[in-house]
Amino acid sequence: MPLTDLTLAQCLALRPDLDEPADLDAFWEQTLGEARDAGGAPAFTPVDTGLTEVVTHDVTVPGFAGEPVRGWLHLPARTSGPLGCVVEFLGYGRGRGLAHEQVLWANAGHAHFVMDTRGQGWSTAGGDTPDTAALNGTVPGFLTRGVERPHDHYYRRVFTDAVRFVEAASAHPAVDPDKVVVTGISQGGGIALAVAGLMPGLAGVMPDVPFLCDIRRGATIAARPPYTEIAEYLRLHRDRGETVFTTLSYVDAALLAARATAPSLFSIAMMDEICPPSTSFAAYHRYGGPKDLRVYEFNGHEGGGGHHRREQLAWVRELLHAPGSEATHPLSALHDPPRA
Repeated sequence: MPLTDLTLAQCLALRPDLDEPADLDAFWEQTLGEARDAGGAPAFTPVDTGLTEVVTHDVTVPGFAGEPVRGWLHLPARTSGPLGCVVEFLGYGRGRGLAHEQVLWANAGHAHFVMDTRGQGWSTAGGDTPDTAALNGTVPGFLTRGVERPHDHYYRRVFTDAVRFVEAASAHPAVDPDKVVVTGISQGGGIALAVAGLMPGLAGVMPDVPFLCDIRRGATIAARPPYTEIAEYLRLHRDRGETVFTTLSYVDAALLAARATAPSLFSIAMMDEICPPSTSFAAYHRYGGPKDLRVYEFNGHEGGGGHHRREQLAWVRELLHAPGSEATHPLSALHDPPRA
C-alpha cells in the first residue's frame, strides 16, 4: 500500500492556513447554550451483561435541543470512589453496539462512557439514537446533511450531543470531574478534538486517525469515503462550492482544536486513504494544548490497532495517576521514524 498523501517530513513541516469563520466562537456558544437551556437530566439504568468484573448502565443524555442520546457507562466492579473517566466517540457508521462489547477502559480501572452517534449504527455495530432532522437532497452519508447552512449541519448536532455527554459524565458520582479524557477513532477522533476545543477543563484528549480535519483538503485528495461525499455533492451542485465549505468550516475539528488546552495523544497513519495524513497533521499542528504523537508509517486507516491501544493505556495511566506529568516532545514519539 503506497503513500496516499505527503511524506512524513512534509507533514511534520506542514502549517496549513485554514479559513476560519469570524463568528465561530459565537456560533458554538449560542448552540451549546440553547442545548443546555433545553434542560433534561441524564438517566442511568443498570444492565445485566453477564460480566462479573464490569458493571454497565444504559445511558440516556439530553443532547442537541434536549433530544435523547443513548450510550453505555461501564465501571470496574471492584473499584470504589470517584474514578478517572474515558468518554469515547465512535467511528463513521458505528452505533453503540451491545452492552458487553467495549469494556477495555473499565477493565483498566476507569469509568468508560460510550456515546451513540445520532443517525448511525449501520456498519459494525447497531445504534439507538435517531437524527430527527428532515433534510433532502444530500449524498448518502453525513457530510452533506444540512450542508447549505451551518445551523442545519449534521455535525452541529453531533458535536453538541458530545459536549452534553461529557458534561453528564463529569457530573456522575462515580467520576472525578478533574480526570475526564475524551477519545475516538476516525469520526470519533474528530468529535474528540471538537469537544476539546469547546470544553475547558478536560484532563486529556486522544484523537486516533482523526476525521473532520481540514475538511476542504480532505474533499480534494481522499481516495475513499466519507470525504468523497463532498466531491460527489459538488459534482452535481457546481455553483455551491463556497457555500458548502463555509458551512463545513464551522464543524472543522482542526479549527476547533486550536482552542483546546488539555494534553493530547494523537495517532496518524501515513498510508491512510480515508483520512489522509496531511488532514490529521493539520489538526495536530494547530492543536492548542500540549501534544504527543504516534505515527504509523506503514498502516492505513486501521492505524496502530492494538499497538496503539497499548500506548493509550499507558498514556492515560500516567496522565491520571501521575500528577504534574507532562507530554513528551512529539518527535521523540514517532513510530518507525524515517531512516537516512
